[in-house]
Amino acid sequence: MRQERNNIFAGIDWILVFLFFTLIGFGWMNIYAASKSDEQFELFNFSTKYGKQFIFILLTIPLAILILFFNSKFYEKFASIFYVVSLLSLIGLFIFGKEINGARSWYNFGVLGLQPSEFVKAFTALAVAKLLTDRQYNLKLLKNQIKAFIIIFTPALLITLQPDAGSALIYLAFFFVLNREGLTLNYILFGSLAIIIFILSILFGYLWVLCAILILLTIITLYITYKGGKGFLRFNWHYILIAYSIVTLFIFGTNFTYNNIFKQHHRDRFEVLLGLKTDNKNIGYNSYQSELTISSGGLSGKGFLNGDITKGNFVPEQHTDYIFSTVGEEWGFIGSILVIILFMLMLYRIIYLSETHSNKFGRIYGYGVASILLFHVIVNIGMVIGLLPTVGIPLPFFSYGGSSLWGFTILLFIFIRLDAHKKYDW
Repeated sequence: MRQERNNIFAGIDWILVFLFFTLIGFGWMNIYAASKSDEQFELFNFSTKYGKQFIFILLTIPLAILILFFNSKFYEKFASIFYVVSLLSLIGLFIFGKEINGARSWYNFGVLGLQPSEFVKAFTALAVAKLLTDRQYNLKLLKNQIKAFIIIFTPALLITLQPDAGSALIYLAFFFVLNREGLTLNYILFGSLAIIIFILSILFGYLWVLCAILILLTIITLYITYKGGKGFLRFNWHYILIAYSIVTLFIFGTNFTYNNIFKQHHRDRFEVLLGLKTDNKNIGYNSYQSELTISSGGLSGKGFLNGDITKGNFVPEQHTDYIFSTVGEEWGFIGSILVIILFMLMLYRIIYLSETHSNKFGRIYGYGVASILLFHVIVNIGMVIGLLPTVGIPLPFFSYGGSSLWGFTILLFIFIRLDAHKKYDW
């Protein structure tokens, strides 16, 4: 047993490791297909996208080993410090960061750029697990909910100010973690309702939606009050007035945000997505080409390196956020479903191991990992196939980029180390 404890690989879940390397290997093949040129193939050529990504992949091996080297208690003990340092890395961007495409999201180190927001997700998941573990928080208490929200939304706010709204959206995934630990489902229900009202306001106009909701609210309240036996004469008007005020403020606030805070290209994306306008040459070009690329693959695809739309570079940023369109064209519906199955197997494995974890910290962190990965997969693939608006969210282990790949590696392998802890008394 002592010899096994000295072995950093003892107790680790090899199924997760296998899924990890399978996904990044298949991801690299698609990055190669999306970025190769007619030049001679050079695997270690740092000037090519596929060459860079291959080096990034090789560097994940020592990174993973380094993560496994530390005792699992190390991550629980220093979770708060990791979180604070990650926040400082986000704040530092406003002073030392390099602006790319209008966002100050990167540190530039010569040929290498690092995007801190890709690493902060893992450390936020650690901080949330630490918070909920240390004092046995009851998430049904409002003060405890506020503390959890502060930890979750502080990095989200800093990322939004860069501005990088797409990366900030990821932090909504933590609501699933909090819900697992006792947070009322009302937050998710109200959030879903807010999204529905937002979409309806764009489709039909905020005044029509406001009138319809107020009328519906009045009918429901009158019915409930009358059925309760109080009669209309004792009707509690102050409750419905409060509800009217909340709904009115929300809808007017949504309208103000959409028309005055959202930029024109954001509004165009929503309107193209909802079918209010057609613009396949400008704002809707990426989505249109991506959908066309995927549909052209048919059932079994055109074959590796045989995607003519991919070769023609018709899909902008195809090696990053739109990498799934390459999968659809060259590997077809079967290949696309296989990729989704691999992700679902990874998510199922993480949740299964989390539920069998004897340590609450490991369980909460595991749910954080699963929620972040699930959010990324749904939003990215939904964006690529035209079901969701275009936002800058990469597909885990697939999209090009060292920061993204290393960030997900850290996120996953910390969980693998925490999971190994339950098998051996470290």
